[in-house]
Amino acid sequence: MSETPTNTLQYRLDGRDDAPVLILGPSLGTTWHMWDRQVPELSKSWRVFRFDLPGHGGAPAYPAGSVAELAGRLLATLDRLGIQRFGYAGCAFGGALGIELALRRPERVASLALIAASPRFGTADEFRQRGVIVRSNGLDPIARTSPERWFTSGFAAAQPAITEWAVQMVRTTDPGCYIAACEALAAFDVRDELGMVGVPTLVLAGSDDQVTGPAEARTLVAGIPDARLAVVPGASHLVPVEQPAAVTDLLVRHFSGAWQPAFDSTTGRLAIQAAPVFPVQDAPPPVAPFAEIAPAPERPETTGRSDLFEVGIKVRREVLGDAHVDGALASADEFSGEFQEFITRYAWGEIWDRPGLDRRARSCVTLGALVAGGHLDELAVHTRAALRNGLTPVEIKEVLLQTAVYCGVPAANSAFKVAQQVIREETTPQE
Repeated sequence: MSETPTNTLQYRLDGRDDAPVLILGPSLGTTWHMWDRQVPELSKSWRVFRFDLPGHGGAPAYPAGSVAELAGRLLATLDRLGIQRFGYAGCAFGGALGIELALRRPERVASLALIAASPRFGTADEFRQRGVIVRSNGLDPIARTSPERWFTSGFAAAQPAITEWAVQMVRTTDPGCYIAACEALAAFDVRDELGMVGVPTLVLAGSDDQVTGPAEARTLVAGIPDARLAVVPGASHLVPVEQPAAVTDLLVRHFSGAWQPAFDSTTGRLAIQAAPVFPVQDAPPPVAPFAEIAPAPERPETTGRSDLFEVGIKVRREVLGDAHVDGALASADEFSGEFQEFITRYAWGEIWDRPGLDRRARSCVTLGALVAGGHLDELAVHTRAALRNGLTPVEIKEVLLQTAVYCGVPAANSAFKVAQQVIREETTPQE
């Protein structure tokens, strides 16, 4: 196990020190142990690098707010170990990290395997709602329902020890880090960028996966130029745990074929070779050694506030949710359309995006102002937004108690009725 400063990740290495590196990325709520059944075979040919997400598996609880930030921490960890180029296989959240690495740092990724992955995981609203549930109820409701999301019913019934292991794995995750990971997945959307993934890619899905199954896998294959699809029968979301032998075989074939390590006797360094899955008599010529691969130019970041509507619509969706915003925009007509544009630009693009207050503080101010004005319809909307922005039901209660002093008891009484109903709806775990 490794030291883990705030900018790196907890990791484990298995296999020969001189072997090429293969990284295995975990799913949200799991630890590196989800890959235990693959390691014995993979470590015969590769130096297997596994890591835990922040707050998972006893890793230090330093939340990361985006997939890009976690990819940066992973690269910082690899840099400390002197690892420059690697193969990468990731499951679900780990797959999102793999896509991010292949898009932003393609010079470091030799080959890619995406398991139970998607270019966009569900909707932003779904993941932010999950964050509200965890913030209000802890991780126990998520933990108890994990086996039915991760495994087929037959496997869960036949393997009670593994099912209980899965529950405990989620239960012992740091809630703040889990919520941050949900926020990261809520913002992750690379559907328009898949064509820029330029490495050989295996896309693997469980036939019975109801979370990110064959449909999402086919989206990845259709978008990534050099991608192949493998559907594993009788498996759900955590395919490496439920069908370990099949996944191991597919990974060995993919990484042995798309990325075959060789030793260059003239330079004394490892080189990358492209080879078919089934070896032939004459080995193909090596490509550039690791040290001589030139980094690809970094993509320019889009910055600036030249279009307040674009800034505003992004913030508005993050705070109020896609469903609410889509409904408001859909109901706008010639009469009200300019008003929708106005509040998007001014309220959301200008005021809510200012750096002077964070979103939690802005939610507190907004709740108090709405109670003072008697705007109960808007209070319901912004109570939901406050939960999404990180306020707990207890904190919302304290805000409303404060309004009873300064806005009057009748106003606070009406506000409590509205907020109580919203909080019940938003924080009750879905069975």
